[in-house]
Amino acid sequence: MVFFASSVQLNAGIKEDVEHLSDSLLQGRRPGSRGGAEAAAFIYRRFQQSGFVPRLQSFMTEKGVCRNVYVVCNGNPKSSKYTLVCAHFDGLGIYDGALYPGADSNASGVAVLLDVAARASKVGRNLIFVALDSHADGMAGAIEFAALPYKISMAVNLDTIGSTLAPPNKYRPDFLIALGGKEYEKQLEKANAGPRLRLYYDYYRSKAFTDYFYNKASDQVPFMRKGAKAVMFTSGITMNTNKPDDGPETLDYEVLQRRSDLILTWIDSL
Repeated sequence: MVFFASSVQLNAGIKEDVEHLSDSLLQGRRPGSRGGAEAAAFIYRRFQQSGFVPRLQSFMTEKGVCRNVYVVCNGNPKSSKYTLVCAHFDGLGIYDGALYPGADSNASGVAVLLDVAARASKVGRNLIFVALDSHADGMAGAIEFAALPYKISMAVNLDTIGSTLAPPNKYRPDFLIALGGKEYEKQLEKANAGPRLRLYYDYYRSKAFTDYFYNKASDQVPFMRKGAKAVMFTSGITMNTNKPDDGPETLDYEVLQRRSDLILTWIDSL
């Protein structure tokens, strides 16, 4: 038996953002491409629509000019430390004439980033929300952003978070994996009172994969290397990940909204 929340206020913006970012007009959002630049411009406008004054951090890779898009919220003048929420927006682009839309990886993470940024409490806290470019180039965007002079005490990474196709338990497709979250289990479970997701704190019970995705291969790593705590939220790799089949129609938007609600509530409790 699957237990779903009794009522979920779906934010049409999450679905619309996923659909726009994975549309063929953005050509898969390859770093340094026109589609990547257009994705950055779209995210910039979406931040503006939420009342922010966004900033760009441009940098060069072998593929060309890339851009991180971010906003800084200074809500606590007594502290110089920030909680950072990030999601990479770049994708694989077009190969051999096939579009890799990257709906789950990682338009889903960006859509949740934008949703959480718009709704998070900014009172009494310092927050940074950043959409990172060039994850596919050795986490270049995260490395460039970590070099900026912000004191990041917590990095929250949203990466491939929209699917229910590969649940650790087939009877609970409404799940969320929080790598690094065991330290915050009580707070996460309290934040989960409304969304009622099945939470996991490892990657499919594999120590090797948990270590790989948490300590080596994901965008929280450059911030951890500078002393930040970190939690990575994901729904795992599916048969569609990094393939032309990763389209917006494959995601579960009701569960994705519940994941966003949990992450928002938890961040507001930090």
